[in-house]
Amino acid sequence: MRESFKTADPEMKRLVVMAENVAASRATVLIAGESGTGKEVLARLIHDKSPRAGKRMVAVNCAAIPADLLESELFGYEKGAFTGANQMKPGKFELANDSTFLLDEISEMPILLQAKLLRVIQEGEVERLGGKSPIKVNVRIVATTNRDLPQMIREGKFREDLYYRLNVVPLHVPALRKRPKDVEMLARFFTEVSSHLNGKAPKALSEESLLKLKQWNWPGNVRELENVIERSVLMSVSSTLLADDILIAGFEAKPPEWDLPAGMTISEAERRLIMKTLEHTAQNRTQAARLLGISIRTLRNKLHEYGVAPAAGGSIDG
Repeated sequence: MRESFKTADPEMKRLVVMAENVAASRATVLIAGESGTGKEVLARLIHDKSPRAGKRMVAVNCAAIPADLLESELFGYEKGAFTGANQMKPGKFELANDSTFLLDEISEMPILLQAKLLRVIQEGEVERLGGKSPIKVNVRIVATTNRDLPQMIREGKFREDLYYRLNVVPLHVPALRKRPKDVEMLARFFTEVSSHLNGKAPKALSEESLLKLKQWNWPGNVRELENVIERSVLMSVSSTLLADDILIAGFEAKPPEWDLPAGMTISEAERRLIMKTLEHTAQNRTQAARLLGISIRTLRNKLHEYGVAPAAGGSIDG
């Protein structure tokens, strides 16, 4: 397999298992999720785990090709089919024969073309522009979308019959902000990769930088995280990335929410902060004390005051 779906999130791990389980079938797969969550990577995993892996997966981004060119790109054309068609050109469906065809951002396909796509799925054949007879194709279709297709159906922008043909195996990739374990795992991975690709000495992430990464809501998802890490690696001169080295545009404009209502006492706010930091460090009191800027002795005294039992078993102290 050329590319794996890296995740530490339990829900994502279940999703990967589902994708691998359906990979060997011919069933059409519809992968939904916000932009940058890794839908295309999941599609490639399905292809690489399938019996079609010996052939190159063909992909078309429906949003990247002008509507008037998309039809000829997908279905091909015969010589003389239109002005400028000086020779025959097979379409992407033909090129994907016996392989997997990824239709990225299927929601952006013009509704007139959706009818032709439906025929490909139903009949297993395509007809080139200017062609006189259909051409049989054996294609496994995987489609992705970052839009609400049922809502588009209600608005008359997407064919309902096509939706049900595509949605045989629905997979939903959750946003990165809902996968906190993946933020740390992917940040470490991207730091290692970016250091290597840019000829930099290996860099590490400090606990403070990881805390900052986890406080951001990642509207651009994994793609944004990758870009932030690469930018930070390139701009930093130290071997360890500190919080100030993590360059997130607009971070100060969106500070973390601490759930501290007006009127709360200082002592209660302090208790909540200490307990939240312990939760973040998986009850590692040494790390928590360092993040809070207090001594381990002070932390022990505070926890005793809150009635928290002394560190034992999985809690790390001292």
